[in-house]
Amino acid sequence: MPMVDPAELKGRKLGRVLTKLGKVTREQVHEALAIQQTRKAPLGQLLVELGYCKPNDVAAALAGQAGMEYRELGGFDVPEDIREVIPSENVRAYEVIPIEYNKTSKRLKIAMKSPNNFRAIDDLRLLLGGNVEGVVADPALIDAQIKKYFSKSESVTDVVSSLASNENLKALEGRSADSIDLDALNDAANDNQVIKLLNLVLMQAIKDRASDIHFEPFENEFKMRYRIDGVLYEMVPPPKHLGPAITSRVKVMANLDIAERRLPQDGRVELTVGGAPVDLRIAVLPTMWGESVVMRVLDRSNVELSLDRVGLRTDDLVVVRRVINKPNGIAIVTGPTGSGKTTTLYAALNELNQIDTKILTAEDPVEYDIDGLCQCQVNEEAGSTFGKLLRSFLRQDPDIILVGEIRDLETAQIAVQASLTGHLVLSTLHTNDAPSSIVRLLDLGMEAFLLTATLEGVLAQRLVRRICTKCKEEYMPKDEEVMELGLRLDTLPKNTKFYRGKGCDVCHNSGFKGRTALFEIMTMDDEMREMIMRQASTAILREHARKMGMRTLRESGLLSIYDGVTTIDEVVRETIAEE
Repeated sequence: MPMVDPAELKGRKLGRVLTKLGKVTREQVHEALAIQQTRKAPLGQLLVELGYCKPNDVAAALAGQAGMEYRELGGFDVPEDIREVIPSENVRAYEVIPIEYNKTSKRLKIAMKSPNNFRAIDDLRLLLGGNVEGVVADPALIDAQIKKYFSKSESVTDVVSSLASNENLKALEGRSADSIDLDALNDAANDNQVIKLLNLVLMQAIKDRASDIHFEPFENEFKMRYRIDGVLYEMVPPPKHLGPAITSRVKVMANLDIAERRLPQDGRVELTVGGAPVDLRIAVLPTMWGESVVMRVLDRSNVELSLDRVGLRTDDLVVVRRVINKPNGIAIVTGPTGSGKTTTLYAALNELNQIDTKILTAEDPVEYDIDGLCQCQVNEEAGSTFGKLLRSFLRQDPDIILVGEIRDLETAQIAVQASLTGHLVLSTLHTNDAPSSIVRLLDLGMEAFLLTATLEGVLAQRLVRRICTKCKEEYMPKDEEVMELGLRLDTLPKNTKFYRGKGCDVCHNSGFKGRTALFEIMTMDDEMREMIMRQASTAILREHARKMGMRTLRESGLLSIYDGVTTIDEVVRETIAEE
C-alpha cells in the first residue's frame, strides 16, 4: 500500500481515498457508483463484491477518511514491556491493544478496530495521564492479541500487593501528606501501577453497579470502599503511604489542583465504559490524616428512567400518571437523602418529554442529561439560586418546571405562582412521609389557601434492597422477626410465604442484588383541602388519606415481602410502624 499522509485523505470521499491509495481505478469506482443507484449498498461493499479490492483495503480507506493511519498487524505480537501499560480490563472494555510506548514522553500508540472509537483515545488519555495516539488495524488480529495477552483479569488484590513492593513509591513511606514535595507527588500520581490500581477500582465499581467509591485516610491505614445498593463494602486496602499518590491521581483526572491540600475541591470526569457514558463526580475533603476523596458514579445506562420500572404497583402507577398529566398544579416527591426521589422525578419527566412540551429544570446539581429538557444548574456563589432561576423560567414560556428542592419560602412562593399561572411544577422535599409534607410547607411560611389551590399530590418513597434472584430461598421467619412488622405468624393467611437470599458470588454473599422503591401516594380531595385550611394535624390528614385509599410505606413494604421482592429486615429498617 503506498504511503499516503492520513491528513491528505481526511474527509475525502471513499472512492477518492481508495484511488489515492492505489487500490482501485476511477473507472472501477464509477462502475460501483452506477450499481449503487439501483442497489442501496455501501460503496466499499460493492467494490469488494466486484473483486476490485479486499475488505482490508476498505478498512484502510475508512481509517484514512477519519485522518488515521491503518496498520497491518500480520505477525505482530504485543511486546512484553508494553503489556503492562494498559490494564487488561481497559484493553477488553475499549477493544484496543498497545503497540508502541515511549516511557520518557509517556507516548502510547494503540491499535483499534474502528476509527469511530475516538472515545477510547480520549478516555485512555484521561485514565493513563499521557499522550495516546490511535491507528486502525484488522479487528480479527486485535481480537487474537487481546485473547492471547489480555484475557486474564487482574484483581485489585494483585495490584495492591505489587504496589507494596514498588521501589519508585518507597520515597513516600513514613512521610505525611503535607511534607511530600510537589514533584514527588506528581511522579507518584503518574506511576503506572497507581494508574492501574485506580482504573481497576473504577472498572470494578462500574461492573458491580456501585453508586460511590470512597478513598479514606486514617492514622494507620488508607481505606477504599464501595457503596452498592446503599451499603458500604471494604476493598483490600493499599499501603498507607500510597494514599497521597492515589488521591493526587484522582485530582489529576478531574483537573483539580494537586498543590492545594487545605481546601475542599469538587470536580467531574466523563468516561465511556463498555459503550456506556459514565459521569464521575469528585469531592475532595481535607481531613486530619490527609485528603478524603469520594467519587459519585453516575452510570446513565444503569438508570431506569421509566415510571414502569421504578417499582410502582399498577394501581399506584395509574394515580401517579393522573397527577403528572394535569395541566397545572404542584406534585411533590418526598423522602430522605438517597431515597431515589430524583430518579422518580426524571422518570416522570421522561414520560412527559414530548415534542409539544417545553420542560425546564433547576437542579443542584444536574444529575443526568436528558435530551429535550432545558436543564439549569443552581450556583449559589454566582447568585444563581432556585428562586432566581424560577423567576427567569416564567419568562421562558414553559409547560412543565422541575425544581430540584423546595428549601425556602421564596422557592415555595414562586412554585405556587408558576402553578397558578398554568404550569405543572414537580419538586422534592425532605419529610418522613406524604402527610407530614403539608405541615413542612406550612412551616416554611406558605399560605394554607395557596397550598390547597395548587398542591395536587405527594409521593413519599424509600429504597429497599431486592433479594438476589440467583440465591433466593423460601424460609419460615421467627415470631420476633414478624412481630417487628406488628404482625403475628398465627394470624397470617396459611399460604403466606417469606423469602431471603442465601448469599452467592453474584451478590457478594449479601443475599441482595439491586434496589426497588416503596411508595406512599397522597392525592387531594375537597375534604382534605378543608382540613388543611383548618390546620388539621398530620395524624388527621394521614387518617383521611388512608380512608381515601392511600397505602402507607409500611403497607407497601409488606406487599413487597409477600411478593418475594425484599425481606422483613429491609422493610423494618426503612419504614416506621403504623401509629
